[in-house]
Amino acid sequence: MNPKELIEFLRLVEPLKCNTRHNWTSSGRQESVAEHTWRLAVLAMLMEPEFTDLDMNKVLRMCLIHDWGEAVTGDIPAFVKTGEDEEVEEEAINFLLSKLPKSASDRFAPLFKEMSLCQSKEAKLVKSLDKIETVIQHNEAGTSTWLPLEYDLNLTYGNEICDSFPETKELRNQVREDSKKLMEEEKEKPGSPLDKHL
Repeated sequence: MNPKELIEFLRLVEPLKCNTRHNWTSSGRQESVAEHTWRLAVLAMLMEPEFTDLDMNKVLRMCLIHDWGEAVTGDIPAFVKTGEDEEVEEEAINFLLSKLPKSASDRFAPLFKEMSLCQSKEAKLVKSLDKIETVIQHNEAGTSTWLPLEYDLNLTYGNEICDSFPETKELRNQVREDSKKLMEEEKEKPGSPLDKHL
């Protein structure tokens, strides 16, 4: 890509820095899509030694691009996302890919397809870590930022895909325990409605 093409494409994905997610940070502000993407990639990088049989370079690239569509659509929380929303996001990804030179588009389009099918070990790992990072962020933000439905979601979100690997299952179990601890602390507060969640 020439400098002009690079700058133009960076402009198209810059909204990922601005578009906020449903999650909040520990400092009390909503996190951006880009912040989630960055920490997902860090999580994958830190776990690289545990997945020597996987193409971790591919995993990192998938982490970095997995939410590109949200530069166009914004974030839609998983618990309200519909099939129609997924189609709109796929159109957004295709739009962004069309703005790249063919050589670049040809590198990234197969990664999106692989993530969509979620059959390869690499795609399953990205999806597992994506779910886990989301719940970690929920925990870090604290129960004051949770919707009522998230008390159950924090215990179940991503459980099935996280069972794909012993390492992600163990990590998901620890994150679930962290959620339970937060709920126990919340339960101790006067007037807490959390008995049914624990």
